[in-house]
Amino acid sequence: MPRPTNKQELLGLAEINFNKLLDFINALSDEIKNGVYENDELNDRDKTVGDVICHLHEWHLMMENWYKIGMSGQKPAIPAKDITWQTLPVLNRRIYEQYKGTALEQAIALLKKSHKDIMGIIEKHTDEELFTKKKYAWTGTTSLGSYLISATSSHYDWGLKTIKPLRKLVEMKRK
Repeated sequence: MPRPTNKQELLGLAEINFNKLLDFINALSDEIKNGVYENDELNDRDKTVGDVICHLHEWHLMMENWYKIGMSGQKPAIPAKDITWQTLPVLNRRIYEQYKGTALEQAIALLKKSHKDIMGIIEKHTDEELFTKKKYAWTGTTSLGSYLISATSSHYDWGLKTIKPLRKLVEMKRK
């Protein structure tokens, strides 16, 4: 599906990709869901399916924080106070360390809550408010919608692509 260009497309694709991710995880065997992957099977940071889910959750929380600060007229530190987009791996490593050891069920519960909250932010806005570039000073040259796409549909797609290879990997190990 192409990148959303209006509110309904954004809500729809966010929900579709969120459900695809959760449905895929639910269909995995317990062995895969609860496995610990030490050899970069997921990526060079995450070691469990729960780690990937917690990563998505924390980015929701960061998006909510940027939104609250930005909509109050202040300039949020994006992506974080001491992090630039070039040093993003440092931030992502911190997220991993913060949530390391979180059970998958708890990670999914956290993600469901933060997904609902982000969807609520989207619901509050019109197409114009979401997709007009430079509408809000805090979003710089881009649109609020672009930030929300990155925090929802695009990130859910990343999560699914990250987890999907585990099924084949485990099947190959059995042979």
